[in-house]
Amino acid sequence: MSETEHLTKETLEEIDNARDVENFKRIEAALFVAGRFLSTQELVALTDLNPILLSQTLAKLLEKYDESSAIEIVNKGEMWKMDVRTEFNDIVNRLATGSQEFTKAEQETLAIIAYKQPITQSKIIHIRGNKAYDHVKKFIELELVKSKRKGRTYELSLSDEFYSYFNVTKGKIDKKEFENGDKKEVLEDNKQ
Repeated sequence: MSETEHLTKETLEEIDNARDVENFKRIEAALFVAGRFLSTQELVALTDLNPILLSQTLAKLLEKYDESSAIEIVNKGEMWKMDVRTEFNDIVNRLATGSQEFTKAEQETLAIIAYKQPITQSKIIHIRGNKAYDHVKKFIELELVKSKRKGRTYELSLSDEFYSYFNVTKGKIDKKEFENGDKKEVLEDNKQ
């Protein structure tokens, strides 16, 4: 075997290994983000892998997340899911039932800003009360709301980060849902 043939074989093996690692990461990312069972067909569509390669890579994932990991890959027929092992459910439950990211009052304030934007801070305070100062400050710190000086108050509007954070298309907040009093639900539904 010549040196050129040897290098070529090594190079091909490196390329194959790099491809395998990339495929592994794609499936791992899809399962992690989904948080639910995905069918083999969904995984094929999400990862652009053929079913045979997908099956081989899933077998490797099962090996990686063995008993030594707190994470497991759950397989039910043609359905796959990444989950926390049952012995760690106490941690999951404490996190899931813990405090919400935004209080109900904060959610209502943010919903009004989203519905009425641009709106002055003074009008928000008039509608929501003095606690809304803290809400607005938090939203600005989280970069969900933009603020610009307007006379003796500030004009508030949603930032691009708001749309990204709540996974809402810019300008696609359904005002009818707000008018029906579903402000909190709109924000929570769009966050998921």
